[in-house]
Amino acid sequence: MVELTNDYPKDKKELYELVNGQLRALLDNEPDVIPGLANASALLMTALTDINWSGFYLMKRGELLLGPFQGKTACIHIAIGRGVCGTAVLKDETQLVYDVHEFPGHIACDSASRSEIVIPIHYKGSIVGVLDIDSPSVGSFDEQDKEGLTVFVNTLETLLDWKDN
Repeated sequence: MVELTNDYPKDKKELYELVNGQLRALLDNEPDVIPGLANASALLMTALTDINWSGFYLMKRGELLLGPFQGKTACIHIAIGRGVCGTAVLKDETQLVYDVHEFPGHIACDSASRSEIVIPIHYKGSIVGVLDIDSPSVGSFDEQDKEGLTVFVNTLETLLDWKDN
């Protein structure tokens, strides 16, 4: 079993190097998507500061369906093109939102959330889901977060067995 530390570096480069190493260790010999994403969301909730939600939405029947997460209850269904998550899928690009209240069509699952980052997850060229992280503070996420979390998602894409999802 991989033991997670509660003492994470403040420097984001060091933080993401550690977190991404821990993710690889958590997924070692465990290719199943659901437990892999469950541990990944718990890891992010433990390691990142100033966040109030960390989790995944998975593509099912042409929409995003709530997957493993940490935080308050969340929206279950999100249409492609709606909100930050649906926009990430529609545009097939990371959404780094400084203030969600200024994002057209933002879906307020938790009114305490103020900033958000959403990164699409791919399998064989198609989007299979998204990583979604919310913060109660405006401007919590930056390019360093985008870079570190993109590596995180790339690890999920590579080490998990997406063929049955």
